[in-house]
Amino acid sequence: MGKPTLDERERKRIRPVEHYPMEKLKHVNKPTTKITDKIERIDEREQGFSRAHFGKLGALVQKEVGRFCQKYPISSAMWEMLPQLKSIADGKAVSNKAPIPQSPRLLSRHIKSFGYFLRADIVGICRLPEWAVYSRDMKGEAIELNHKFAVVIVIDQDYRTMSGSTGDDWISCSQSFLSYTTSAFIACTMAAYIRRLGYPARAHFEAGSQSAYQVVVTPLLLLAGIGEICRAGIVLNPFLGTRFKAAVVTTDLPLEPDSPVDFGLQEFCSVCKKCAVECPSRAIPTGDKVMHNGYEVWKFDAERCTKYRITNLNGSACGRCIKVCPWNKPRGWTHDMVRWMVKHTPFMNRLIVKMDDVWGYGRQDIRDKWWFDLEDIDGVLQIPGKS
Repeated sequence: MGKPTLDERERKRIRPVEHYPMEKLKHVNKPTTKITDKIERIDEREQGFSRAHFGKLGALVQKEVGRFCQKYPISSAMWEMLPQLKSIADGKAVSNKAPIPQSPRLLSRHIKSFGYFLRADIVGICRLPEWAVYSRDMKGEAIELNHKFAVVIVIDQDYRTMSGSTGDDWISCSQSFLSYTTSAFIACTMAAYIRRLGYPARAHFEAGSQSAYQVVVTPLLLLAGIGEICRAGIVLNPFLGTRFKAAVVTTDLPLEPDSPVDFGLQEFCSVCKKCAVECPSRAIPTGDKVMHNGYEVWKFDAERCTKYRITNLNGSACGRCIKVCPWNKPRGWTHDMVRWMVKHTPFMNRLIVKMDDVWGYGRQDIRDKWWFDLEDIDGVLQIPGKS
């Protein structure tokens, strides 16, 4: 191994240009969600949209999933590029390792900074547990992935667009695919760069009907300190709420993992319940947590959620739970103060939820609606009817 090309002492002064103050969150040794050692690996074919493709959610759902993204022109345009990215998700690392420092801390800072350079909103790192790797892929083939680390790349779905939306109208699927396509581009670029440094790396992302995932994203978001598990069954970030999607890069590049965070979400979600009340499919529970496959979580009904999103007659997909969540907020000192209160004065949580309603958050602001409502029916764009 040759001498580093840059003075290591200078590298210690470099820090990621983070868009959000993740370093100010309380980091803990274990996630705030109880995780046991009895977690079974998941077959990708048993995930919600996979079940829809295979006809396990009914004939109508199987028929509609084929045009799930294509029925709206913006999401359809985004959909077209994802299969092309899958072809570069993986590859061989070069034989000669680059002359770079071997400090995991410096390399983690470098990789995070690279992610922000590529326009990621948040980047986190964790070890890759075996149980976070799918057991089998969409073809039924066994997955073997022995990388040590996972780099999680988070992309915002855009607050202004969410403000102008109802959450389950025609722009909803496009918001998801804005995050999917952007995070996929970043993940593929990052993985290719790491392979050029001489280390194995693979990108994992939504690739339309041709899945490029070999890992389950939610637990990696949790372990990488992106957020806590919320009532809706997904990871919530204190600055974005659940208004994001993520891609992952797995690698053997020596990195320093981040740790889980605690910002008071478990107590807050236990009293809030706005996502459960507002969910059109009634897929989010209003009750207490349960143990499910080694996790203690609010167990949401993935089948109900998937069916509604695919067969939504008044829009494309659904993000109503994201829209009404009190954590779906723009930047500002007032919201920073509320975040502090949730962590330090949990007895105020019910009042915070009430004030969220009083101030009108979660309602559509038509001034922020910039898109056209259109539906592709048999190759012809039409103004959709109401149902």
